[in-house]
Amino acid sequence: MRKYQLIGNKELVIADETSEPILNSGERYNFLGRNHSPKKEKRNLAWKVAPDLFASFKYAWQGVKYAFATQRNFRIHTVMASVAISLGFYLGATTIEMAIISLTCTIVMVLELLNTAIESVVDLTVKQNYHELAKIAKDCAAGAGLISAIASVLVAGFILLPHAIDLIISI
Repeated sequence: MRKYQLIGNKELVIADETSEPILNSGERYNFLGRNHSPKKEKRNLAWKVAPDLFASFKYAWQGVKYAFATQRNFRIHTVMASVAISLGFYLGATTIEMAIISLTCTIVMVLELLNTAIESVVDLTVKQNYHELAKIAKDCAAGAGLISAIASVLVAGFILLPHAIDLIISI
């Protein structure tokens, strides 16, 4: 059985049952890989902490771009949010009403991103095998997105429908 021991801040020594280091000639294995040089800044490992704030934003934006490129529902929610916000401006919704519409649309998109993340982690864990708990996790995450989308349509309807009726009557 191997054991892992932290040395200093970030270094990890891998040893077997005899507590002899497995790595050759005292070579240490840190969390960034063997003999990793901080100057070679590549994000090869998904669990590596972003080195600065700009990199954090870059990685977050990559997640949004990934969801937009690969998730049909995320694209649909993006289009519907644009339509709802545009209609709000066109129909003369108040600032508070626009804020409520924007927040509900944002919640739907955030839940869709979380759904994508949960599905990816579940797929990583179970690989090509079927597992009832994996199905439950994925179905519940999708259900959260569905409920938020229904709520968002209701909120937009309650807010925008009176404005639309007023516009139709004034014509």
